[in-house]
Amino acid sequence: MSNNDSQFTSRLLTAGFVAGPFFIALSLLQAFTREGFDWIRHPASLLSLGDLGFIQIANFVITGALFIACAVGLKRIVTAGVGRKWLPPMFALVGIAFILGGVFVADPAFGFPPGTPEGMPKTMSWHSVIHGIAPVMGSLAISAALLIYARRLWKQGRRSASITSVLVMIVSFVLNALPQITGDWEKGEFNFLPLWIGVALVYCYAGVVVANLKAEWVARVPHQEPLVRATEAT
Repeated sequence: MSNNDSQFTSRLLTAGFVAGPFFIALSLLQAFTREGFDWIRHPASLLSLGDLGFIQIANFVITGALFIACAVGLKRIVTAGVGRKWLPPMFALVGIAFILGGVFVADPAFGFPPGTPEGMPKTMSWHSVIHGIAPVMGSLAISAALLIYARRLWKQGRRSASITSVLVMIVSFVLNALPQITGDWEKGEFNFLPLWIGVALVYCYAGVVVANLKAEWVARVPHQEPLVRATEAT
């Protein structure tokens, strides 16, 4: 791989490292500044609604593009061992899920945007149905990616790191499901705090996975290390 190719690959991987934190940070910034938004009563999806909804829509789409770019980078560096075939496609699916979640917005609900009736809407629009499918697809894809990565680590003899990857997947999956399990469907009252925590955990950990795979790549081709470090410094 030439120096230019190595630099390009490094940037693709950096996209995957920042994707999760970027999405969470921008979502939280809006959650604490948008009028009428309560991050316990409202999921991040509702930020796509209202006059400033374009910010969250862009957040979804940009994050998706970053994950897809990362998938291209992973395809270039994960050329052997467990995950060679399936890690890049899983990250690409995560990216597609984010883009779908941004392009197809949810219906107003839970009193947001301000003036919207409390509780869940009685009927769902077609775009809200697609929006609802997107996070499920993304959650399954990132969970599969973490399990594949855990198996890769196990094969490498890195047992503690492998177990950590599985635990992150399980904990985030449970946290994401808690609002659906504990919510009052008749009244339309939910506590979305576990969902916020679960999403932050799994997608920020995805950045750790990308960073570790990048470190493997650098160690495998030692002459690229100065270039990679220089790229990261810029």
